[in-house]
Amino acid sequence: MERIGFIGVGEISKAMVEGLSDGTQEAPPISLSPRNAATAADLAERFPNALVRKDNQEVVDHSDIVLIALRRADRHDALAGLRISAEKTIVNVIPGVAADELRRLLGTDAPIVAAIPLPTVRERGSVTVIYPAHPVAEAFFDRLGGAQPVPDETAYNVLSAVSSTVSTYLAYLGALADWAARNGVPQEAADRYVRSLFQGVNRSLGEESKPLQAIAAEHETPGGSNERIRTTWFDQANGAALGTALDGLLADLEQPH
Repeated sequence: MERIGFIGVGEISKAMVEGLSDGTQEAPPISLSPRNAATAADLAERFPNALVRKDNQEVVDHSDIVLIALRRADRHDALAGLRISAEKTIVNVIPGVAADELRRLLGTDAPIVAAIPLPTVRERGSVTVIYPAHPVAEAFFDRLGGAQPVPDETAYNVLSAVSSTVSTYLAYLGALADWAARNGVPQEAADRYVRSLFQGVNRSLGEESKPLQAIAAEHETPGGSNERIRTTWFDQANGAALGTALDGLLADLEQPH
């Protein structure tokens, strides 16, 4: 079984370790860097297949797949001097850091695959975008809910921008609950109802044969209240503002850093 190493043990790495280890019949050997020491120690205590190594080079030496999941600002200090042989596979989870820059920084000929794992990989419930397609990376993320290779770096950056809307979606749900509370519904009841409402609606996303706009249309009646909110709040100007915000983020992602 391939050995997995994590350099950087933040929330996304934690989610991947949990998805690989929790309730699985055959969990892979996992090496954790000592960065984020409390999180790494907690994972090693909970999962017998996970071990905290003394430094990042030891993580590399005990891994076949090396996941680099650092903050962009930390990449130089954390990766300087690492030796990664060409037979290993590197998965780059650092937003906005291109493979060419990472290869120069590491001085390695190992294949580098960029990936956008989401926190829901802990339940093995989300598809992870990768670029370029690579059999080792695809097999790895298939264990966490599935891999979605894309054809070029532009497509990867576009979906990276789309991935950056998750907290906005959750904040939207929070705004709905807060509005209900301001209008007389107890906050706990408002939160519970909004959660239940959208958990139920989100199950319709499993109908993958239907386009998303078709699913949206099924949830409204012509002249009804759902149509009213969509056309008066999420109108053309609102949609254009969202597009502008995403365009700005995409332009930033495509700039070399």
